[in-house]
Parts: sequence; C-alpha cells; structure tokens
Amino acid sequence: MQTLFTNIRQLLQIRPPGTTRVAGADMAELPLLENAWVLIEDDLIAGFGEMATCPTGVRFELDCTGQLMLPSWCDSHTHLVYAGNREGEWLDRLQGLSYAEIAAKGGGIVNSAALLGQLSEEDLYEQSRERLMTVIRQGTGAIEIKSGYGLDLEGELKMLRVIRRLREEFQFPVRATFLGAHALPPQYKEDKAEYVRQVCEEMLPQIAKEGLADYVDIFCEKGYFDVADTERLLTAGAKFGLRGKIHVNQFNAIGGVGAGVKHGALSVDHLEELEEEDVTALKGSDTMPVALPGCSFFLGIPYTPGRELIEAGLPLAVASDFNPGSCPSGNMNFVVALACSKMKLTPAEAINAATINGAYAMGLAEEVGSITVGKRANLILTNLLDSYVSLGYYFGGGLIDRVYVNGQYI
Repeated sequence: MQTLFTNIRQLLQIRPPGTTRVAGADMAELPLLENAWVLIEDDLIAGFGEMATCPTGVRFELDCTGQLMLPSWCDSHTHLVYAGNREGEWLDRLQGLSYAEIAAKGGGIVNSAALLGQLSEEDLYEQSRERLMTVIRQGTGAIEIKSGYGLDLEGELKMLRVIRRLREEFQFPVRATFLGAHALPPQYKEDKAEYVRQVCEEMLPQIAKEGLADYVDIFCEKGYFDVADTERLLTAGAKFGLRGKIHVNQFNAIGGVGAGVKHGALSVDHLEELEEEDVTALKGSDTMPVALPGCSFFLGIPYTPGRELIEAGLPLAVASDFNPGSCPSGNMNFVVALACSKMKLTPAEAINAATINGAYAMGLAEEVGSITVGKRANLILTNLLDSYVSLGYYFGGGLIDRVYVNGQYI
C-alpha cells in the first residue's frame, strides 16, 4: 500500500542513510525541506522531496498544506510497566518531604514493587497497554521500557514478559531493559552484596535465557548502588550480550559516568548533577548522555546542564522517564518544550535530542529517528503551524493532527 503526503509546509529531520546521531554544534542544525512530499510504501519511507518533483498516480494522497511532518519521538528511557500509582507520595512531597525521606519510610521504588507483587501479569499488561497507547497517540514512535519494580526474579520476569507482549502486539520498536538493581528490597537492606549477587548470578542468567532483555541497567546513586556494584553488573551483563544503560548523577556525582563509559554503556541517563570529570569521560566515547527534564519538573530538582554538554561538543538525547514516582507522564511534546525553556536548548537541538539521538540511545538509529528512505514510517503530522519553532514554544499540547506507526494512521 502506498500513501503520498503532499504540500507539507516543513518536512523535518531529513537525513542521509548512515546518520546515527548528532553532537555539539551540529545539534543546532535541523535539515528540512519546505513545501515537500513524502511517499510511504507499506511500513517504510519510500521517498521524499520538494513538490516540484512530486510523483503522480498514487491512489491515496493526503494534502498537508500548512502542516509539518517529522519522525515520531524516540523515548529512550521509561518505566511504563508499573502497577497502580504513587499519588500519596506526591502529596507527601507537596507537604515538604524529600524524595529520600519518602524512600526512607517505605515509599518510592519499594512501594511500586509491593504494588506490582499484588497484581496479576494480565492486569499489569492491561494497565501498561493503555499507557503505551496514550504515548503513541502523543507522538512516540519508539520506546525503551525498563523493569525494576519486581526486585525479585518472579517480579522482574513478570515485567519483562509484559514488555515482550507489548512489543509483539503493537509490532512497534520497543527495547526492554533489565533493571533489577533499581533499589534494595527491604529484606536486603543490611546485605546489599547478597542482593547484587542474586541480580548478577540468578536473575540475569534466567532473563538472558528467555531472551527478555536488550539491555541491563542499574541505579548508581548514594543509598542505592555504588560504582563497584555498577561495574560488576555491567561486566555480568556483557557476558550475556546485554549492553549497559545507567541511571547516574541524579542526586550525586559519584563516578558512575566514568564507569559507564569504561564498560561501553550505550547511555548514561539523568545527569542532573554533572562534574567536569564526567564531561571529560564522555568526550570521544560512544555513550549517549540522556536528560530527563520531566523528572526535574516533577521533583523540583535541577535540570541536566544540556547547554554545557552540547558546548563541550557532546551529543544529547532527551527522554520522558515515564514512571509513577518521579515523572507520571510520557508526553514527549512536553519534554521537548522543557528542554527548550528549562535546559536552554534551541528547538532544533531539542528535536534532534528527541528523535535521532533518542533512537541512538536505544540502539534503533538504523530503524527510526529521521526522515530517511528505508526507515520505518513512524511519523508525526502536526496541526497548522508556522514552523518547527512552535514545537518548543507551545507546551500545553494540541500540536498533533495525526500519528502514523508502520505507515498506518493511529
């Protein structure tokens, strides 16, 4: 089946084959065509160009006068599979308790693990399915989903099997990440070494045996897991072909960025706290820094210094961190707006961070993230907008007219 989009005001993020990410000053460049056409065949982008070269004879044609088209958002960091919510903890924060204080009294990740343990796999799937449908309608065309609310083998397997079901049902680019080292279960509060051993020697082999994960992750932070734990887990993951993606520098910089680079982590995520040594470690590496501005907005903590990273010549991706405790939203349109208003990225830099660099941060750069012949036709068609600057300017929503996944209108 062919579909031809014509008279597109601006066709954004057009890239030649082989472009996997952009960095430094190049992030300010957003290649585009004015008054353009795009042809999709079945689930792929088959061609594009200026209207003067538009093909004819295509049966299904859509006039996009006044509208913009761009690749769908690539959300490389989410915890979309979870049980219930943590509204009570949000109320606690409104009354002055910190994230650490809430965790100390049994809230936070451990609370989510307790809720997940009470839910059947089928119910967990249905809740997660609704969330995935919501973010797709908001323009997300590729997503990474982590486990980490099981905190034991049974719970982690339950989450990862749900993620696999979502990928199979939606035929959608989904990456699964094993995050067993998300927090310490209460029974191991005084024996972290034993829990880390179980994650590396019991959970990881079973998850790898079932082919349930693409990556392995750890929360490298004071009060959770240290650099030695991080290195042990990344080494164990590598034995099963699972590359690392690390939660790091959210509240404290403790050397996790350098450890991630040393072990070839695909991404280091959060980075609200950043030291000069972290920037130095990232230079020349294949590791993508990922900012999560929705988390900063919701928790009231500092924003990742994205301007500093870009001016250091580094790439940057942005993602939602959709989760029940620190960012109960997967709206990437809002993430792009926050990247502009709070992290001081230009709209071009924010769009690059949320598309091509987001795709790279989950190993999908050859499949999604740009308007490139042969890539998936996962596309956003906006409402009537003057230019791509509007994507960072309007933060309340209402920007999207249509979303296409695998060439199909959603």
